[in-house]
Amino acid sequence: MAESQHPRLILHNFLSFHECKELEFIHKSCSTVGYRPNVFSTTLSHLIATNSSHLVMPFVPIRERLKEKVEEFFGCEYELFVEFTGLISWSRGASIGWHSDDNRPYLKQRDFSVLCYLNNYGDDFNGGIFHFQDGEPPTIIPSRGEVVIYTADSRNVHSVDEIIEGERLTLALWFSRDSSHDEDAKLLSLLSENSLHCSKLISWLPVPASSNMYWFILGNASDDQSGFDICWARLHVLGLDILYSPENSCDSDISELLVEPLRLARGDELLEMEFANILHALQVVQYYCWKASELETTTKVEVETSKVILLSESQQKSISSLKSLFSKDDHLAETVFGRAACGESMRLYFNWEKFVAAVAMWEDYVRPSYEGIAQSLPYWRKQQSIFNVAFDGK
Repeated sequence: MAESQHPRLILHNFLSFHECKELEFIHKSCSTVGYRPNVFSTTLSHLIATNSSHLVMPFVPIRERLKEKVEEFFGCEYELFVEFTGLISWSRGASIGWHSDDNRPYLKQRDFSVLCYLNNYGDDFNGGIFHFQDGEPPTIIPSRGEVVIYTADSRNVHSVDEIIEGERLTLALWFSRDSSHDEDAKLLSLLSENSLHCSKLISWLPVPASSNMYWFILGNASDDQSGFDICWARLHVLGLDILYSPENSCDSDISELLVEPLRLARGDELLEMEFANILHALQVVQYYCWKASELETTTKVEVETSKVILLSESQQKSISSLKSLFSKDDHLAETVFGRAACGESMRLYFNWEKFVAAVAMWEDYVRPSYEGIAQSLPYWRKQQSIFNVAFDGK
């Protein structure tokens, strides 16, 4: 075990740029309101529950590599279980004072903590600097791909400065020696249950959770007449609107609308392509953001003239009514998500041809992951562990 009063390990560039951007895509297309004010989270159990279990696959090799590093550094090979895996982002106003990660009775099973930074201080957010109370290094400036590993007990008390602007995104894991807190057992139970209900024609289409999981309210406010739906907001800050059919559906409840088919609009144009629900649309849009540079070099995709039409006056009114339903404060949505990495390029360079190409690319992306889950699940069940299964020819 590492000989130190404050055992910790810093790994620079441990995660590749691609891995960081892929996890960012997953989080920004699947996250819910988090466990603390001004925080958003994406857990593996939530991905499974919303029929996005295929998006668990990118986590698998990363979890394995991190577990090996933790066991090697602390000299506890084959002793640890992953207790929690999740993507967590902090927005303006989020902070936490001095604490250890096992500072509650229900957290005492946590032995080791791992924090992976997925974006950069200064470029993507301001504030959010990590401090250790004692030991070296005393301060961590978040940098994409960097990993911080430390004991979850009082030897590594730490704090995080308040986020001033932007969204600070991390992959967080906790490890435990207690097998009763093994996350894999819980995830396998959910995956097995989910596989029994995959009767949809296209079974990788996401299904939104309940509306309250997506409703963001600033800080500790509890006013139902404030805040916004984060799925709508992440589309809104990229310059996109949603439209349901028939147009009078804007009188419906949000919980009903989240699962209804919709179309996307931008400015005075409407794409005549239907998405299964708002989560489906959001995943494709965030995929478009992630792959924007690749799409610039792809073969031009012709969009039929009939596929992009001008919005009618009644459709524009419906979009306006929907905005008032999905957001009680547009300015707040801009404040929280307005510094989106691809926001400026979306506003300046967006075109429907590239977006339609992204729809097909998204399907090509999720299909192998979905098949990978289906192939791996029998092996995972047998071992009661989630691991990277090597198949012939892969």
